Amino acid sequence: MKRVHTGPPLGQLDLNLLRVFDVVHREGSLSRAAEVLSLTQSAVSHAVARLRRELDDPLFVREGSQMVATPLATRLAPAIRDALTALERALSGRRAFDPAVDLDRLTVAIPDELEAVVLPALRSRVTTAAPGLLVAGVRFDLERLQLELATRSVDVAVGVLHPGGPDVRRERLIDDALCVVARKRYRRLDSRKYLAAGHVAVSPRRDGPSIEDTALEQASLRRRVVARCQRYETALRIVAESDLILTAPRHFADRLASVLGLHVLRTPVPLPAAQVDLYWHRRSEDDPANRWIRAQVRQVFRDGV
Repeated sequence: MKRVHTGPPLGQLDLNLLRVFDVVHREGSLSRAAEVLSLTQSAVSHAVARLRRELDDPLFVREGSQMVATPLATRLAPAIRDALTALERALSGRRAFDPAVDLDRLTVAIPDELEAVVLPALRSRVTTAAPGLLVAGVRFDLERLQLELATRSVDVAVGVLHPGGPDVRRERLIDDALCVVARKRYRRLDSRKYLAAGHVAVSPRRDGPSIEDTALEQASLRRRVVARCQRYETALRIVAESDLILTAPRHFADRLASVLGLHVLRTPVPLPAAQVDLYWHRRSEDDPANRWIRAQVRQVFRDGV
């Protein structure tokens, strides 16, 4: 019969080890965890080793430069984070949430094409209230979104419309109208010229239709895509050096088109707006820190990022 290890009684467990576990899980790195905890890397390694012995599990396995959680660690992480949060609240009593005191890191999962626009504005806003706050943008991984939000390895996510899972809350941040960007000055860009032109498509996926192509196909239309990339900034630079055109959200076009000497035009065919949503986990719904973070992200978009 397989032995089931139940772990040590709580009274025998050094609760400081759980804080180390929480930070290592969030950071995915012993060295970064040591920086957050203001400990040496050796001290963090010894703490993890002690917890491994106590729980009879490796907990974290090195894969390249990352420390990847084992199934047991993945299962424990949300409960440990919630318990630490509850303890912090109890110890702080009735004191109101203060980001300068209660928050040391803000992690947002965000696609590459949004990071360059959103993250500078978000950092500028939040560090006014919390000057020592570390603001980190990490890869938006749809397959891991629910897990990362549940374990609080990311606080919130910002991205285009995606099904987030039953425990993920979602809120619309912006409906951004699409426009056409071109180097050539068109006297009139009609649907015939639009569909016949060479297009740059932007998508984080390796293949498959973009949002615009899907909409065009539903209208029995097809455009001629001759270049494809992952970021609108890259696409705009391609357009600046060619006769290709780009269909892009208006806020990307307005920020960079004039700098690159490009013209912004209306789309001559009906296309849906680019929708950007804010995601968080249901367990973070009433968490003061997460509520504050969500409010800052909302305001960044309201300010016209």
